[in-house]
Formats: sequence, C-alpha cells, structure tokens
Amino acid sequence: MSEQREQWQSTAGFIMAAIGSAVGLGNIWRFSYVTYENGGGAFLIPYVLALFIVGIPLLLLEFGIGHYMKASAPVSLFRIDRRFQWVGWWAVGFTMFGILIYYCVVIAWCLSFIFFALYQPWTGLEGGADAFFFGEFLGAATEDGLRGPFDLTAPNLTVLVALAAVWAINGIIVGRGLRAGVEPVIRVFIPLLFLLMIVLVVWSLFLPGAGQGLSWYLSPDWSKLADWRVWVEAITQIFFTLSLGFGIMIAYASYLPERSNITRNALITAFADSGFAVFAGVAVFATLGFMAQAQGAGVEDVVTSGIGLAFVAYPEVISELPFLPTVFGVLFFTALAIAGLSSSISLIQAFVSALSDKYDVDRTKVVGTLCTIGFLLGMVFTTGAGVSWLDIVDHFLTSYGLVLVGLLEALIVGWVFGGERLGSHIEGAGSFRFSSHYGTFMRLLMTGALAFTWFGLHQAEDGLGTFLARLFVLLSIAGVWLQRSWLDYSLKIIIPVALLGLLDRALAQELLEPYGGYSPWAVVGIGVGWLVATLLVAVVIDLHSWRQEERSRAD
Repeated sequence: MSEQREQWQSTAGFIMAAIGSAVGLGNIWRFSYVTYENGGGAFLIPYVLALFIVGIPLLLLEFGIGHYMKASAPVSLFRIDRRFQWVGWWAVGFTMFGILIYYCVVIAWCLSFIFFALYQPWTGLEGGADAFFFGEFLGAATEDGLRGPFDLTAPNLTVLVALAAVWAINGIIVGRGLRAGVEPVIRVFIPLLFLLMIVLVVWSLFLPGAGQGLSWYLSPDWSKLADWRVWVEAITQIFFTLSLGFGIMIAYASYLPERSNITRNALITAFADSGFAVFAGVAVFATLGFMAQAQGAGVEDVVTSGIGLAFVAYPEVISELPFLPTVFGVLFFTALAIAGLSSSISLIQAFVSALSDKYDVDRTKVVGTLCTIGFLLGMVFTTGAGVSWLDIVDHFLTSYGLVLVGLLEALIVGWVFGGERLGSHIEGAGSFRFSSHYGTFMRLLMTGALAFTWFGLHQAEDGLGTFLARLFVLLSIAGVWLQRSWLDYSLKIIIPVALLGLLDRALAQELLEPYGGYSPWAVVGIGVGWLVATLLVAVVIDLHSWRQEERSRAD
C-alpha cells in the first residue's frame, strides 16, 4: 500500500457512510412503486424475508471480508485466491466508469430542479412538466416521441454546467481523504437527509387526498404472495438498494478498527436503508393522492416511478400545492441531491481505495483525473439521446453486472474462503448481544422463505422442471438445519440460487424481445458494449498488477 491505512474516526461515521451509500435515489423513487405493484402492504412480507435471507448475509459478507483483509474489493479477493482479483476490479470498475457516470447526470438534474422550483417554468407550458423536462430541459422530445439512442445532439449546456458542479463537489470531498473529507461530510448529509424526509412526510400527510394515496400504497393484496414474480421483485429490490456488488461496503469496512461489531453494523445499515425506503414511500403516495384529487383522477392514473416521478409528477404537484409550493419543491429536490451525492461519494471512494491498495498513487491527482474522465464520459448523457443511453446502460450494468459480481462474491467466499470461517471472524471481531439466538432466528426465516417458495411452485403448472424445483426446495429446507453454519449455507447455496434466478429472469426477458423496444444494435452496442468494456478494463488492470508483482519478486 502507498500509505498507512486510515480508520474511521468513529463507528457512527462508518455506519452513516454505509447508510449514505445504501440510501440513494431508488429508495425515494423506486421502492414505493414496486410495493404498490406487488401487493401493497403484503409485499413487505417477501421484502423483509429477502432482507434477512439475501440482503443481510451479503452485507455481512462484504463487511466481514473487507474487515478481515483490511483491503478494497480487488485486493481482498486477490488474498482469497489471486485468480479472483479481476472480479474486484470489475466491481469497482463498472461502478466508477458506468453507474457513477450516469448517476452524476441524474444528480445534475436534481441540482437544476432546485433552482427551477423557485419559479416553476413548467407552469402554463403546453404539456406541463412532461413537456418541460423531456422537451425544454433535456431536448429529448421530438414529434414522434423521445429521441433514439443514435439521435445524438450537442450537449445541453444547463445540464453540462450542473454536471461539472457535481463532479467538482465529489472531487473536493473524496480528494480530502476519508477522515477529512468523506466522513465529516457524510455526518452532515445523512442527518440532514433524514430530517428533510421527515419534513416532507409530515407535510404530505396534511395534503388533501393523502389518505387515498396511502391506501393504494399499503393496502395488502394477499393473493400476490402466491405469485413467484413478487418474490423475485423483493430479492431484486433488496439486492440493489443495499449497494451490494459495488465494492463499496468492502472498502468502507476495511477502515474499521480490529474490534468492530460487524453484525450490529450490518443490521443497523440494512434496517435504516429499508426503513427509509418505506418511510419515503409515505411521502410519495400521500403526495400522489393529493395530485390525483387535484386532477380529479384515480391514484392508479397518476402513479409512476423513476425519473417520471421525480421530474414530471412532483413538479406537477408543486404547481398544485395550496401553500408554500416553492419551499416544498426546494426541499424535495435538495433531498434527492443529497441522497445522490452520498452515494456518488462512496462509488469514487471504492475505486480510489482499490488504486491506493495496489499502486503508489497521489490521492489528489488520482481523484482529479477520475473526476475529469467521469465528466467527459458523462457528456453523452447530456445530449438529446442521453435519456435513452441512461436507460440502456443502467439496465445492463445493474441487471447483469451487479448480479454477476454478487453471485461470484458469494461463491468465492462461500466455497473458497469459507462461510464458516467468515462467520467465526465476524463473531470474534465484536460480540453481538443476541448472537446465541441469531443463528436460530436466521434458520427459521430461511425455512419460512423456502416454504413460501415451495408453495408458489406448487401453484405453478406441473412439469418435470417444476417437480425438480420443488424437490430442491425441500432438500434446501433440510440443509438449513443440518448445516453447522447458517451463513456458510446461505453463501454456498441460498444466495447463489436466488441470484441465478434474477439472471434467469433477465435473460428470459432479453431473449423474447430487445430491452425497452430499442433496436438490437443499440442494445448490443451500448448496453452489452459498455458492460464488456468495463470487464476488459478489469482484466487489463488485473494482468498489469500480476506482472508488476512478478517483476517485484524477480528484483
């Protein structure tokens, strides 16, 4: 390493940083919609089970292996077996040069809308907020709809300036280091984000029609629990919301002191992230309830997710608010910007940590170079075709890149390093008050989730595949209680099977028709191309580091 490893000033600083990485834009604009679509309040059952069975074990894996190895993702996996270093480089590579690139563009939109909320330029415009966002602001709208991915235009100057500001903020914070930059900023950002969300929730609850919106959000549809696709959605939401597979949590945990209560930290991070998502959903659907009443429509007619919720539905709501609409708008988009920045900081830190562990680098120069490259790569997302590029790249990097890394992590740690060995380290690093009963609790949850899975398969059409799947589930239930370590069994069997299920669903949909109705050339050239390019970068860095080590040994 180039320098003595830093440590967090306090456990609270580490937990806030982990929460800041996990709590992102998806907690605000995706979770509530997924809940609404998959049974309302009933969805919380598979969601909580997925949290304990997939989310928390993977979080324990990343916290535990980072703390054990005292290194970033590439070096941690290298120390398990040098053949797997490329997996770590791929994790931090496609997040730094893929996910972070377009994520910063979305943060730039949020910064711009903080100022737009002051005078609401979409008011009175034909087509309203939709026409303003996609047409006036992004320049993505044409008479025939949104521009295709190859219908490029010059970069949008407004977005470009905001994007430069986002990268400058990221660079200044990460460039100052862990203790002087990341930790003190996060200790301000996270309490402020939670405070802003509390204000927005309380405000939205007093809006006319809020009760109607909440009813749509949380009213349970128990019949949905028999649909296996609801369970897949729960696993998908948990996996993506906890920043798993990014290399972030491994890097963050590597800065913890020797004595650290890893289990407690993982539980706090997971519960805070999930609790924030549920809580933010209250604000979202209470506000949509108000919007539906104001427009004389049903909630089902106005509900949406993603950028449509943040930059179309919410601006329309702001224009309809009976009091202080400007303040509400500024608070909402400030909350989005803070949620985005707390995550983007962690993505850069994960890559910088990997470079610092492997090479003798100057942190300030490296951060400056990375931010410059990130800004330049992000320019394509500021063109009129940027929304299409964002949609395609996001789909392939998250649906395949993140899931593959999570799958490989579970297999490598479970079968090569040893889940039981990891569990012993976690227990030895810091006592957990309920550790004697925690294993039994996790086994019961895993049994319950597998039983629900068996029930769902029992409702499916009979066939050899369905029969074999049901038989596997029954054998898995037996394995849960026969294995000495629940974490070892989870990493070796349960999590790989769950993540393979996500890959299977994604590939099955991909083979039916090109994603999003885009042309095959766009899907392959942009989506698959970006994914493969980051993999090639990871392999090149991996080979270079091998040769460097061989030269060092020869000298």
